[in-house]
Amino acid sequence: MKTQKRLLIWNGDGMLFKKMLRDIWKHKTQFLSIFLMAFLGVFVFAGVGGESVGLEVNVDKYYSDTNLADGWIYSANLDDDFVDKVNNLNLTTQSERQLVIDSVADFSNDPEITLHFVENNTLSKFHLMDGEPLNISDEDGVWLDKSFADAKDLKVGDNITFEFNGLEIEKEIRGIGYSPEYVYHASTASIIPDFNKIGFAYMSYKAFPVDNVPYNVMQVKFNGSASAYSDLLSDKLDGDYNSFVEQAEHSSVNQFSEEIDQHKMMGDIFPVVFILIAMLILLTTMTRIIAHQRTQIGILKANGFSDKSIMIHYISYGFWLVFAGSILGLIIGPMALPQLFYPSMSATYKMPSWDTAWSMNFVYVAALMIIMSLVVSFIAVRSISKEKPADTIRPKTPKISTTGILEKFGFWKRFSFNARWNYRDAKRNKFRAVMTIVGVIGCSALLVSAFGMYDGMNDLKEWEYNQINHYDSKLVIDEEASLGEINDVAEEVDGDKLMESAIEIEAGSTKKSGSLLVLNDTDLVTPTDYDWNKVEIADDEVSISQKMADMLDVKVGDTVKWHIMGSDKWVNTTIDKIHSDPTSQGIIMSADKLEDLDLNYSATSIVTAEHVDKNYSAIKATNSMKEMTSSWDELTESMWLLIYILIFFASLLAVVVLYNLGLLSFTEIEREIATLKVLGFKTGALRKLLLTQNLWFTAIGFILGLPVGYYILAVMWESSGDSFYILPSISPSNFILTAAITFALSILVNLMFSRKIKKLDMVESLKGVE
Repeated sequence: MKTQKRLLIWNGDGMLFKKMLRDIWKHKTQFLSIFLMAFLGVFVFAGVGGESVGLEVNVDKYYSDTNLADGWIYSANLDDDFVDKVNNLNLTTQSERQLVIDSVADFSNDPEITLHFVENNTLSKFHLMDGEPLNISDEDGVWLDKSFADAKDLKVGDNITFEFNGLEIEKEIRGIGYSPEYVYHASTASIIPDFNKIGFAYMSYKAFPVDNVPYNVMQVKFNGSASAYSDLLSDKLDGDYNSFVEQAEHSSVNQFSEEIDQHKMMGDIFPVVFILIAMLILLTTMTRIIAHQRTQIGILKANGFSDKSIMIHYISYGFWLVFAGSILGLIIGPMALPQLFYPSMSATYKMPSWDTAWSMNFVYVAALMIIMSLVVSFIAVRSISKEKPADTIRPKTPKISTTGILEKFGFWKRFSFNARWNYRDAKRNKFRAVMTIVGVIGCSALLVSAFGMYDGMNDLKEWEYNQINHYDSKLVIDEEASLGEINDVAEEVDGDKLMESAIEIEAGSTKKSGSLLVLNDTDLVTPTDYDWNKVEIADDEVSISQKMADMLDVKVGDTVKWHIMGSDKWVNTTIDKIHSDPTSQGIIMSADKLEDLDLNYSATSIVTAEHVDKNYSAIKATNSMKEMTSSWDELTESMWLLIYILIFFASLLAVVVLYNLGLLSFTEIEREIATLKVLGFKTGALRKLLLTQNLWFTAIGFILGLPVGYYILAVMWESSGDSFYILPSISPSNFILTAAITFALSILVNLMFSRKIKKLDMVESLKGVE
């Protein structure tokens, strides 16, 4: 008896499995959409996550392997006494001095090479890729930047000559590799490193041509937080050093960290929408299938199938599809997406490895999606599972529309039949109406945020290179150039001199790295507010950038404390104006104001409206506006790629969601449409009826989707780091394009289903409760 029972159960399970396959095939479009949304949600999350986590894991391992310093102390006099004082601080665990100086390598284009003469090479160690390890006892060898070596076709065993401070040294290349301090190598000539013009090199302190090495940088490792260590330095060694830069504020570390944060934020936000939409489609699809299979469910119950087995049967529909989509997304995402981003990023950032990394968060998201699919399917089937077989076999009683508040007003009768019918239909089928609106909200929000990022990146470029900077060429002045030489060049090119310097700004307990720009009555650089209106800064005024003011929590009239990097002279300045800048955060003042603060004015560049091709001995680099915009495009290439991918997925999501919701809508009102057709309504009138409701829901979803998209855009811009300043905005073109895509897809979907009116089986559709 038990064997027969087991056989019946086994046969029953097999029958239900075959039924599930038939149902999935019959509704293949909807189930394909569920599979696709589950796949895309995990694919984007795991793919972008695999890239951002990979970057984080690779750079953290790189920093760990090379023992990157926790901070850098800068001073012109790092003698043995100062070293003892630092080492005696209770938080210091390790320290090492370096002499870091700029040099020019002996090539026709005079490339700038930053030389590091190291004591031990135990902190921020040179990472060898080819050759022999750095030897502190080797006074004849040099360990060269791999990117520069590749650009100049240099190899181990070649000789290279450097010139600095009137001295010239020639060394043999012992090794080629990378440095953790140069993951991102900032350049005075371009925001994108041109490795044909810049590089770095490491040598033993014994290679320095003078006996007493004038060390100017001290690297430290310490316990506790960077702020605590900075406070300790200020308390114990105030006046003995110029400045302290913590690891997070180091230009290379900070730039790469901001890049990771941008990718991570986008990878976290967009998949959430895909996952929610997948659950929405699953819920609507299962609700529709169960509603249409009431009679089948009643027959199954009448033939002895338990409520539990029926529920498991219908729950498994979404489970297997979401499970398959999630697993496929987990596999393909980390394999595919990182390979799209890494080539463009590796052209700007330099690390020894660019491997994709795996995170358990990917599995957790996939598991959460699978669990949600079970919950959603259970919600769809639980109500009918409680009904008796006799009730389940009978078709579901049509919903009866009740008189609403709106219908009690006198103006209700003035509405057209079209409007009244659609209002009552939406009121009867609130779930379908809400699901349709929610789906459109998700689509329009993703499109708004994706196009908003597109507009923002274009605006940022236009703002920086057209609205603020109006010059054609920027000539970077050589540090050894005399004042007379500088003035002669400025006069010959009809240019204006600028002073730009890195500074550290402090207000209250907050300290930030920023930039100083000193202007000399030039119209070639015009500070602006956020609306691109020129901000007039008088000769006796100081202006701070809006983002820096926000980070320091200061306003006009407040006082900030700051100093130029490399100098221990701190000054207090009252803020007179606030300007906005998309890429440079700091303060702007005139040369007269700088000198009033008892600081030396030293021009660092000359800007001119002329296009300069000529070489000058006082100029170490000339950069045209065309070259700078080209460099900007290269720097943002990975960001553009991410934006294009998001726009594509947002558009794909819109197509899938609107198609499925359109199918659900048509299916649910088949009976009503058939009734109207019997009563004499023409196909054209019925199409208009469906289109009206579709446009209503689309309009409501689109309007509600705008603030949601704006919020997503705001979150993503906030993750762009301390350097970039841009506020979220929805431009008219964004509004029009998003509306055009959303409504066009909505109308297209409506036309696809309204064509079915001609083929509608009215006998089948009008079958009601007996």
